[in-house]
Amino acid sequence: MSRGVVLITGASAGLGEEMARQFAALGYDLALCARRVDRLEKLRDELPTRVAVRQLDVTDDEAVFTVFREFAAEFGRIDRVIVNAGLGKGAPLGTGRPDANRATARVNFLGALAQAEAALEIFRAQQRGHLVIISSMSALRGMRRSMTTYAATKAGVAALAEGLRSERIPGVDVSVIYPGYIRSEMNEHVQQQTPFMVDTATGVRAMVAAIEKRKAKAYVPAWPWVPIGAAMRLLPLSVVRRMG
Repeated sequence: MSRGVVLITGASAGLGEEMARQFAALGYDLALCARRVDRLEKLRDELPTRVAVRQLDVTDDEAVFTVFREFAAEFGRIDRVIVNAGLGKGAPLGTGRPDANRATARVNFLGALAQAEAALEIFRAQQRGHLVIISSMSALRGMRRSMTTYAATKAGVAALAEGLRSERIPGVDVSVIYPGYIRSEMNEHVQQQTPFMVDTATGVRAMVAAIEKRKAKAYVPAWPWVPIGAAMRLLPLSVVRRMG
C-alpha cells in the first residue's frame, strides 16, 4: 500500500533523481517532472512503486499549473510537493553575462514561485499537504562572484517558505531544506577537492530524513552544516567570503 504521493520537480538527474529513488524505496508513489522526459521514463521503469512522469520547464507558468493539476487528477491527491528544479549558472555582475544570471533567477526563484502557487492551489483544495522548498547553505549570506545571483535566489525561496509558514495555512506544512556540499550533476564539473563534500546518496538520505520529519528548516547533512550554518549567521563578511 502506498504511503502517499510525492511530486518532485527537476527529477531527471542529481538530487531530484536520487530523492525519487529513496522515496520510492520508502513506499511512496511518485509524480516526476523535468525537461528531459526520456530520463524520467528510464527512471520510472527502474522504480518499484507507481510513477507518473511529465515533461516540464518550470519557467513556463502555465505548464507548471497544468502539469501539477494533471498529476493531482491522475493520483486523486498530492501529499507532498518538492520544489527542487534549479539552475547553477552565474557570473560576476557587470562582466558581460547577464543572460546566465537572469536564467538562474528565472528558474530558481520565479520557477519556484510558480511551483509553490500550483502546489498550494492543490493543498488548499485538499486542506492538507506538505510543501518542501530546496534552498542552499549559500542562502544564509551573500556570496561573491559567480555565486552572487544563485545565493540570492536561494535566499529568496527560503523567505518565501518562511512567509508561507507564517500564514499557517490549515493542514499545510512548509519545509525549507538547506543542502551543504552534495555531489550532483549541477556541480560535477568542479574538479578541486571541496571540504565536506558528500556523495549524492548520502546527502540525499539526510535530505529525505529531514523531509520525512516535516522539519520547518534543516541544514543537511547535519554535520558539519548545523554548526557552520550558525557560524555563517554571525561571522563577518570577510570570513564568509572565503567560504563561498
